[in-house]
Amino acid sequence: MTSRREFIQLSAGAGGALALGALAPGAFARAAAGSAPAVPRAGSPLRILILGGTRFLGVHQVEYALERGHAVTLFNRGRTNPELFPNVEKLVGDRNDDLAALEGGEWDVVIDNSSSIPRWVRQSAQLLQGSARQYIFTSSISAFADFSTAGMDETAPVGTLEDPTIEEITGETYGPLKALCEAEAERAFPGRATIVRPGLIVGPRDNTDRFTYWPVRIDRGGEVMAPGDGTDPVQFVDGRDLGAWMIRLAEEGHTGVYNATGPASRMTISGLLDGIREATGSDATFTWVSAEFLEEHEVQPWVQMTVWVPGSGEFMGLAQVNCEKAIAAGLAFRPLADTARDTLAWWKTLPAERREEPRAGCPPELETKVLTAWNAREA
Repeated sequence: MTSRREFIQLSAGAGGALALGALAPGAFARAAAGSAPAVPRAGSPLRILILGGTRFLGVHQVEYALERGHAVTLFNRGRTNPELFPNVEKLVGDRNDDLAALEGGEWDVVIDNSSSIPRWVRQSAQLLQGSARQYIFTSSISAFADFSTAGMDETAPVGTLEDPTIEEITGETYGPLKALCEAEAERAFPGRATIVRPGLIVGPRDNTDRFTYWPVRIDRGGEVMAPGDGTDPVQFVDGRDLGAWMIRLAEEGHTGVYNATGPASRMTISGLLDGIREATGSDATFTWVSAEFLEEHEVQPWVQMTVWVPGSGEFMGLAQVNCEKAIAAGLAFRPLADTARDTLAWWKTLPAERREEPRAGCPPELETKVLTAWNAREA
């Protein structure tokens, strides 16, 4: 099994705002939605400041906020996808050493997507504590101290560091640093801070390829290597659902801490793969290979066998996080089939050279090698 250091290093982006895909904002969502009804306008438009906003989750937040009629301001370095949202106010600065553009501004809500270092949250939150009524911080379930327990809710212990001034992000420090970021937000906005802890964020625009591997592989058809015995639970949230819900949190003024992953009811890895197969119309067949055999052949959970971790052991809680509080506050999930089809369609819009170099999943040669060994063992 992957060590905790390696595992958290590889999964550190689970709750992060990762790289944007090729399409213009809104273009894919509108095309995928077809004749879906328009998003209704909010009753009371807000002034929303988003720290970040031009990467994966942030783009979905901006799109939904604009559809709801809110006024959006973006603050970032202006380097990532600067062509996006030409009609949105943009402030240029740097979380590390240049917040001058934020001085004197007035907003109803701040959404902080771009902090993994407590100093960044402290500086921005303290600067904005008199300029906004609510501070929403995008954290991660990686903030938890460990994942050996199933059903952790928001009160479960978070990670700590012997030296809280450390700013180097590694597999060991990422989660505790997120926990320290949460504390800074709550310190600057007591009773007015909202902490959102996503798990694996998936769907169109997710360039980590962790969920994407499965729709792409299943669409290719044939014998597909599947992990475990099919009964292990999985959790994930479509970035569009998460982004829209975070805007609704701002509209409704919800504060406190929320674990934010899905689906609403328990899903197993076999349910995930069967659902993707049905959604894509694939002729794929699944060969379930035990976790022990995968480990013997250096096939790692989450990395080659994406989305999945064994349902027991050190990381069993990663896919069994309690999200009842977020669901009660309105977090809702689109059908798996929609996420699978939309993700596959988005993937096919990417340049060939990008699709030839997936960033996660089992390489075909390794899959063939392990399947051959497994089938020979079973013969």
